[in-house]
Amino acid sequence: MSGNSIGVAVIGAGMAGKAHAAGYRSATAVYGPGLPDVRLVSIADAYEPLAEDTARRFGFERHDTSWQAIAAADDIDVVSVVVANALHREIVESLLAAGKHVLCEKPLSDALADARAMVAAADTAAERGVLGRIGLTYLRSPGIALLGELVRSGRLGRLINVDGAYWTDYACDPDGPISWRFKGPAGSGALADVGSHLTYIAELFGGPVATVRGATLHTAFPTRPKPLGRVIGHEHGAVSDERDAVENDDVAGFFVDFAGGGTGALQVSRVAAGHPNTLKVEVFCERGSAAFDFRNPGQVQVVLADGDHALGGPRTVTLGPDHPYWRGGLAMDAPGVGIGQNDGFVFQARAMLEEVAGLRADESLPRNADFADGLHNMELIDAVARSAVAGGAPVDVPSLLPRS
Repeated sequence: MSGNSIGVAVIGAGMAGKAHAAGYRSATAVYGPGLPDVRLVSIADAYEPLAEDTARRFGFERHDTSWQAIAAADDIDVVSVVVANALHREIVESLLAAGKHVLCEKPLSDALADARAMVAAADTAAERGVLGRIGLTYLRSPGIALLGELVRSGRLGRLINVDGAYWTDYACDPDGPISWRFKGPAGSGALADVGSHLTYIAELFGGPVATVRGATLHTAFPTRPKPLGRVIGHEHGAVSDERDAVENDDVAGFFVDFAGGGTGALQVSRVAAGHPNTLKVEVFCERGSAAFDFRNPGQVQVVLADGDHALGGPRTVTLGPDHPYWRGGLAMDAPGVGIGQNDGFVFQARAMLEEVAGLRADESLPRNADFADGLHNMELIDAVARSAVAGGAPVDVPSLLPRS
């Protein structure tokens, strides 16, 4: 830390970069006192107008136009890296070498070799007390966390099946502009973008995936027009008459077998018209089931096989202070108040700052995942892509090594 305070920066001022910036801004206002002074220092983006506007909007002291400026700054301690996946490795390795604690957006990279190198860099940095963490934001959703607790506690009995879908529509317009999201090898499209979320959620319920099978990848729109200006986030804008090839997947579907028993059926899409951000999961177990739909993030549906058939069926549980992350994590933490994806970024930022400050980890706010978890997530995605290329053949997923 810089003296008795923590200086924060965000590299990448797009949609997710703004969410990180807002998360740090609100992190000191949740879960009570204990943090040292948190200074919002800089937002960096190669597109200066965006960097300047985001810094002003979220109360950061300044803006920069290069990640190198962040790495060299002696008033910055913690950095979120929220840029195109292919850029992660160089930036993250340089930040860790400079002694900056790093919170990297998922997926860890766009290439397994780069991800493995980032894990090695983080392990080396850890010997100097420097943290490398990855944001698996949906693990901070109270509803998803509650489903995980119901399964792991044994309340629902042995897991039989997980059914999950993550549908988005940001690419459903065939004349939407080409961007980095549409470039890369098989599996680097919708599968890596939103499938990376769905897979770590499935493993929250079922434990590590041992095998992937029956995978399919589909590209709905093989070309897209080139933009006339910058493409920021999922925004559209003016395009030219010239088109460029889409290299990766718009839709993916696959089955998983968990190492501890049970199966899962998962599907993702970025061309699901009418579904801007539909994430839904259901777990089926020996003594009941539970379901969560992010379109209604303040509630879950639970079925308990308690023998009373006359009153059987799903019951709606309204989330509140008795459930994960809620008490103290919201300005108004009573049952029934609004909760959403933006809150997950606040909880994630708070957990990062607490760990940097050396505060004791609280069960109500566990630490962020490390780079080894991020590598495992990529290995699972890679297994899906390899299964698809092999016509759906089973592909084993490397075991997630236990932590010391």
